[in-house]
Amino acid sequence: MTNRFSEAFLLEAERHAAWGADQLQLLTSFLPGGPWTAELSSCTYQQGGLELRVAVLGTYDMDERSWMWGWANPGWRGAEVVALTEAVERYGRQHGIPELAAEMVDLSGFDDPDRAAEMLAFTGMGVARAPGYLGQMAGPGTRVYFLPDDRQVPRAALEPVTLPRVLLTGAGLIGHSAPQVVRGFFDHHGVPHRTEGDRIVAELRDGSAVEVGFDSAGRISGVGVDVLPG
Repeated sequence: MTNRFSEAFLLEAERHAAWGADQLQLLTSFLPGGPWTAELSSCTYQQGGLELRVAVLGTYDMDERSWMWGWANPGWRGAEVVALTEAVERYGRQHGIPELAAEMVDLSGFDDPDRAAEMLAFTGMGVARAPGYLGQMAGPGTRVYFLPDDRQVPRAALEPVTLPRVLLTGAGLIGHSAPQVVRGFFDHHGVPHRTEGDRIVAELRDGSAVEVGFDSAGRISGVGVDVLPG
């Protein structure tokens, strides 16, 4: 698709690509099927008999092809239901990421505005360190995105055995900077890491060694995990 996001936004999105994709998969398996309802005044979301505390991340107008952050919505500004997502705006200003600091983001110039909206939701989820996001149709042409803000939602752990798959999946999600994906994954899980030439080396808490190599185009060329026995 024609990429009109800023470099700063893309690098931020990549930081969350691997752990975020892993977390969304876990959230999907956790949520029961069934219709959903939300009561914004009490920050509650119900689906299939499960009730969660949520925040409103943003809304996507599919007809106007525009995104509005929850904290910018006049009907919710200052309300408890957007308190969590106000951190996205602050982070955007502090780090010079215009898409996170603007009240609205025009997506009409994208070849695929729907995918662009998902990228905004995904990145907002990452900045807020939420355990996933939920996108639901809230009316003709309007999609609302919620962030779970509830300890019931499990968080994906770093598993040495599945680490190569998780990193490769994350690197293929956006495809802008694979090294940023790897660094962001280790940062999220609090794993010390260092860059050595064309590779990133990390040591997990259990002592397992991880080495991620990159080719001349910056793509992941291999993920080696030396898992300790037991």
